[in-house]
Amino acid sequence: MAHIPLLALTALAGCSLAPDYKPPAVAMPVAYKEAGPWAQAEPADAKPRRDWWKDFGDPKLDELEAKIDDGNPDLAASVARYDQARAYVSEVDASMLPTVDLSGSATQNRQSAKRPLRSPNQPNQYGANTIGLQASYEIDFWGQIRNAVAAGEATAQARAADMETVRLGLHAELAGDYVALRGLDAELKLLTDTEAAYLRAQQLTQDRHDAKIASGIDVSRSESQLESARALESDVRGQRAQLEHAIASLVGKPASDFSIAPAVAELPVPAEPTGLPASLLQRRPDIASAERQVAAANSNIGVAKAAFYPNISLSLTGGFQNTGGGLGLLAAPYSFWSVGPSLVLPLFEGGLRHAVEGGAYAARDEAAANYRSTVLGAFQEVEDNLALLHHLGQETQNESQAVAAADHTADLSLTLYHDGAASYLDVVVAQTDALQAERTLLDLNTRRLQADIRLVRAVGGGWSSADLPSTDVVDSLPDRRKTDS
Repeated sequence: MAHIPLLALTALAGCSLAPDYKPPAVAMPVAYKEAGPWAQAEPADAKPRRDWWKDFGDPKLDELEAKIDDGNPDLAASVARYDQARAYVSEVDASMLPTVDLSGSATQNRQSAKRPLRSPNQPNQYGANTIGLQASYEIDFWGQIRNAVAAGEATAQARAADMETVRLGLHAELAGDYVALRGLDAELKLLTDTEAAYLRAQQLTQDRHDAKIASGIDVSRSESQLESARALESDVRGQRAQLEHAIASLVGKPASDFSIAPAVAELPVPAEPTGLPASLLQRRPDIASAERQVAAANSNIGVAKAAFYPNISLSLTGGFQNTGGGLGLLAAPYSFWSVGPSLVLPLFEGGLRHAVEGGAYAARDEAAANYRSTVLGAFQEVEDNLALLHHLGQETQNESQAVAAADHTADLSLTLYHDGAASYLDVVVAQTDALQAERTLLDLNTRRLQADIRLVRAVGGGWSSADLPSTDVVDSLPDRRKTDS
């Protein structure tokens, strides 16, 4: 029978007041709406997606992407936030163990001759030497500490997922900026070739004017067209410079010391994975973070509920004390000790604990709503970019045909003008239309690549919730000594 109270205490120490946790329910579509018959027949879901940008086959892009992890300060800040969360878990977890303190003092004291209740035999001055050991242990009957640790672990896992969200976003942003820069390089080559063609046309009009065949209006129109093309080139160079500066910041380099050599690169649109809609819940780090935050909030409810119950702790104090002098301190006559349990039971706090509990439930409801919002936003991003890839692909085909027709018209109008069968206004209109069509086609190619990159980001970029750190990893305090040395 003597073991019954001990067994009861052991059972109580294993209880938890947190509600049973289940991830918030979200209505799941059966299939992606925009993944119609236009999608490629061979999905790329089985392909490793960690270095998804390598599908573009551009060595310069691969080189730049490799610099994100070591050079980007935003990612470094996210890593530090994860380390802070892990350190907090270790801090809370330490409450599960006893605390032991060693103290000592050696003082000389003088007491007042008029001190109340002073004995006549007490000296005015005396020494006091003390060395003692104090130990205390809070018994986690109601799971308050365990729930705090669980909340900390879930929060640390959320920070780890946030870190992956930042990393994925930075890689996608760099890839998007890079394909835009290469698109501008292609546009610059187009404008350079166009200027050369306009310069030849301008020389033709000048020769015809000198021969009294063409009017001065033709010369003015050709000069205006040439200068407009040069102005477009300057505008594009300005846009390219801004993208180059943005890429420098992403890889952690000062914009003043960074440059990318111009190049015209044919970047393919890779076959990107989409998978089933349900898989999106496991493949998006921001969704994993939102779910972990719900789990943390659920554990915090257990922390708030435990505050209604008694706080029981065990304490032990012992040591040696004497009045100084030459007597040895560590001797049995000078020993003292105290041991026993203590209990604190809240009786009246004006509804404080009820308010804290209500706030904990509200925080969980907020986290659950944020989770559902994140999931809905994820589906929207996938559908948006699937639709863009579909319609931009069709638009690119149509625009390619428009470019061919516009080029033919421009060539024909210039030939007719040379033969005197058309006005130079016809040439200007045809060449302007051809240039605009070719610029539009280049822009469409860039937009398709960027939509593909956004789709990669929308489906998680190869990340999986299985990549979340385990509780063992979270519980281990990060060692910062190597970085501080």
